[in-house]
Amino acid sequence: MPVKKDYYEILGVSRNASQKEIEEAYRRLAVQYHPDRVPPEKKNEAREKFKEISEAYAVLSDPNKRRQYDMYGHAGIDSAYTPEDIFSGVDFSSIFRDIGFGRDIFEDLFDFFGVRQQPRGPQRGADIEIPLTITLEEAFKGVEKNLSFYHTVTCPVCKGSGAKPGTAKKVCPKCKGAGYVQHSRGFFSFTETCPRCKGKREIVELPCERCYGHGKVKEHENIVVKIPAGVDNGTSIRVKGKGEAGTEGGSPGDLYVVIRIEPHPVFVRQGDDLVCKVEVPYPIVVLGGEIEVPTIDGSKIQMTVPPGTQPNKVFRLKNKGMPDLHTGRRGDLYVEIIIQVPTKLNERQKNALRDYGKTLGLNI
Repeated sequence: MPVKKDYYEILGVSRNASQKEIEEAYRRLAVQYHPDRVPPEKKNEAREKFKEISEAYAVLSDPNKRRQYDMYGHAGIDSAYTPEDIFSGVDFSSIFRDIGFGRDIFEDLFDFFGVRQQPRGPQRGADIEIPLTITLEEAFKGVEKNLSFYHTVTCPVCKGSGAKPGTAKKVCPKCKGAGYVQHSRGFFSFTETCPRCKGKREIVELPCERCYGHGKVKEHENIVVKIPAGVDNGTSIRVKGKGEAGTEGGSPGDLYVVIRIEPHPVFVRQGDDLVCKVEVPYPIVVLGGEIEVPTIDGSKIQMTVPPGTQPNKVFRLKNKGMPDLHTGRRGDLYVEIIIQVPTKLNERQKNALRDYGKTLGLNI
């Protein structure tokens, strides 16, 4: 088992640091090691560091836990508290909210410890993310798509209370509404989440027959999502209020439609620009001429190929690419020239090539 670091050292504060200094140190480190603010290759490392600094803060921000730690070190904490108990009563949500993090970061990182804080009052529902695949042409023009999905909604019978109509929730008789219970083990005392109410502080004695006490029911929904022109892979379209139902009267979360664009047989997208390859007959690249070039809107345009054009030469056609999602300004189309080599020639054509070869001193 790895040796635990000193909590004060983890937060970078002295052993006589004030509560304000401990909180400020934690805020600073929480911003530094937030997994969404580091490169992808460092996310796992940041998550582990985030857990480490949060455990240190959970102990040192609680006067009782800090006193026990100062007296007995990690042995005093580990013998008196389970990993879940260490975080009991610590209000991370207010800190994360102040520095721009939602509750999701807490729930994601501390599922590792089996920790769940049960906040009081209305809570916003979770967001939902659904992928949606469209064609490049649809991304160019914009499109409306029918989307079918399941999500939870507030129970129409109990209005979200979870209790049978005509009854109400009651304060948990085991924890007296605290959400946790205390135990003693020798001269140590520790807390754990109340096994009766699961930390919710209240219980439903007569559950609603529609939602079985959950306050929410699953519902299938069909909606039309408007996809604006210019979306790219990973673009997220927000549909407000179509996520999971909230609790205790809280607002529902949002639905995020994440765009996936099918590979195109002709065009490769590079930001707002498009790239395509066009085969050009040998006489045209030598002598020059006009060729037809496809565009994403389905039309074809004429492009001049100058005499002596070399293989893989790239030409730029301005404003023939994809529209910018925000400004509507179109990118460019880059046309790469591929020399078309004929595979079947008649005798007249072969003789013409032989004559040309002789002028170059070739024996063909």
